[in-house]
Amino acid sequence: MNFELSDDQKAILESVGALLVRHAGAERAIALAAKAEYDGALEAALADAGFFGLAVEADTGPLEAALLVEASARAGAVAAVGARALVAPQVVAGGELAGPVALAVAGRDVPVRFAAHARHALVLDGDVARRVELGPGDVAPVRSSFGFPMGRIAAAALAGGESLGAGSGERLRRWWRVATAVETGGTLRAALDVTLRYVRERRQFGRAIGSFQGVQHRLAHADVQVEGVRWLALEAAGLDAPEELSAVAAAHAAAAAKSVFDETHQFSGAMGFTREHDLHVWSMRLQALRLELGGVEAHRRAVAEARWPAS
Repeated sequence: MNFELSDDQKAILESVGALLVRHAGAERAIALAAKAEYDGALEAALADAGFFGLAVEADTGPLEAALLVEASARAGAVAAVGARALVAPQVVAGGELAGPVALAVAGRDVPVRFAAHARHALVLDGDVARRVELGPGDVAPVRSSFGFPMGRIAAAALAGGESLGAGSGERLRRWWRVATAVETGGTLRAALDVTLRYVRERRQFGRAIGSFQGVQHRLAHADVQVEGVRWLALEAAGLDAPEELSAVAAAHAAAAAKSVFDETHQFSGAMGFTREHDLHVWSMRLQALRLELGGVEAHRRAVAEARWPAS
């Protein structure tokens, strides 16, 4: 795996970064979260710039789409970039699905990220995935502190829709795991960056708390975890989401999300849970991301099943 970005990838990220400066950030995320709103303006800007086609264009692919998802998560974007840019193109014929897009599991009566504003849902139902067009009455908004607008999709809607064909369920599961791992990686990096700024500024005993060796050791360990999430997720995307690697990436991301959440809040104190502090924009999202598709236990079970299939 090449750890250096190509000139084209650097140009894509530069363009995405300029757009995210205008349409994302902690202040914008906080304002949207207060009203449980979706960032339609950001999604429209990404669509108009052609970024949702990166995964299927001739000169780019899933790796470039994953870099877009990572950058968006790190910027605190309140939009279903992973579902639309990385998952839908691998599951839906033609690669295009009008957003917002929610990802859900049939038979599970749980709040779903972005469902309250979604036009479509990709529903995992065993070995088959279905595309569901959501209409009035199909979703009930759910209040949440997770930093994402959430909604509960009606059972009848989850049971309907158009089948995406044989093998579509496995494709959806693999790419959902990759997208979740990529998004978690970007979110983790932002949460750690906020914490590093805080420990450099917060002083105790006449010095910055970040200068204490015990603090440095724990933050260094968190940084290693975050880097591991990033590269496992990007590798899985670049290799077209093989079953075992996508599960490994998701499992490590879910485990790191819990660990880094604990560490960042330990060093930020109660401040990290308040809206006066930027940390909660990213750290609370980690609580939702680590539960996707059954969480770490489900991902680890998938790793074992892929590595040691039943005879």
